[in-house]
Amino acid sequence: MSKRVILTGLRANSEFHIGNYLGAILPMVELQKAHAGTYQLNMFVPDLHSFTTPIDHSKLYQQVLNNLRFFVAAGLDIGNADTFIYRQSFISAHSELTWILDCFTYFGEASRMIEFKDKSQKLGHDSVSVGQFNYPVLMAADILLYGATYIPVGEDQRQHIELTRDLATRLNNKFGELFVVPETWEKQLAFAKRHAGVRIRSLRNPDKKMSKSVEDPAGTIMLSDKPAEAAKKVMSATTDSIGVIHVDWTKQPGISNLLQISALLDEKSIDETAKLWEGKTSYGDLKKRVAEQVEVFLESLQEKLTTIDETTVIKKLEQDEAVMRKIADETLLKVQKAVGLRS
Repeated sequence: MSKRVILTGLRANSEFHIGNYLGAILPMVELQKAHAGTYQLNMFVPDLHSFTTPIDHSKLYQQVLNNLRFFVAAGLDIGNADTFIYRQSFISAHSELTWILDCFTYFGEASRMIEFKDKSQKLGHDSVSVGQFNYPVLMAADILLYGATYIPVGEDQRQHIELTRDLATRLNNKFGELFVVPETWEKQLAFAKRHAGVRIRSLRNPDKKMSKSVEDPAGTIMLSDKPAEAAKKVMSATTDSIGVIHVDWTKQPGISNLLQISALLDEKSIDETAKLWEGKTSYGDLKKRVAEQVEVFLESLQEKLTTIDETTVIKKLEQDEAVMRKIADETLLKVQKAVGLRS
């Protein structure tokens, strides 16, 4: 491929919530619109990553297809010649390159990944899977196989991008120019035209990010929620006792989260939206505004979803997987030759 690559993906282990939409789906649609014809867009489903958390394995295959329909409903043009959608597990090079990268990844740097540390502290080392420990390396393989330059992800994935850069540089220094090194985190944000990664918080516990509904039903707005019920969740959102609207993620995370959701649904920066509310004392008015926005948003998205044909999505997947498999296999072979596995 002659064009630089933008790569992103969302796990398919559960339904999407509004945090997924605003933090990952919407930015990808925006990037496609902004860069169609200039960049190659790889929008893949990391279904192998799904096993790092408990899931209903009987629903995984269908959940992949359902979630892809949400991307299309959100405006992703899968008919664009430079856009490719594919499933991670359908391209074996992802798993094969991961093992090679594992052998050049230091235990210390892998164990410092925040998500693994958090899970270990919460569950204990005896209850955290090797997959949870190892998945940042699989993520590195996902990126390096296709020479991706830009990987628009949330703040919680920042360390993984940095690990990918370290691994690419390490192997390039040892074996020659095997991989394209992704851009730095700062350049990633600048490319996506955001000052910070979007991290939508739970409506009930705004110190934590929004999670899937089984863990936090009252704090999570699922894309499948009835619009009126989602609006009620917003009206019940946890705020604070300060009594004045202001963006402050430390002292007023609940209010800041509502302002962020409002800004993104209005396609504005949080600073623009905050200026409209700065210093006002009615939290109820802010909640009412965000509740109305969420209700309108869900009504529109769910109506569009009914028009997306699953057969069309499957056909596009199969076509693109054939193309991506060839690219990934070429990269893997180059690495296998460099490390002595092939002649």
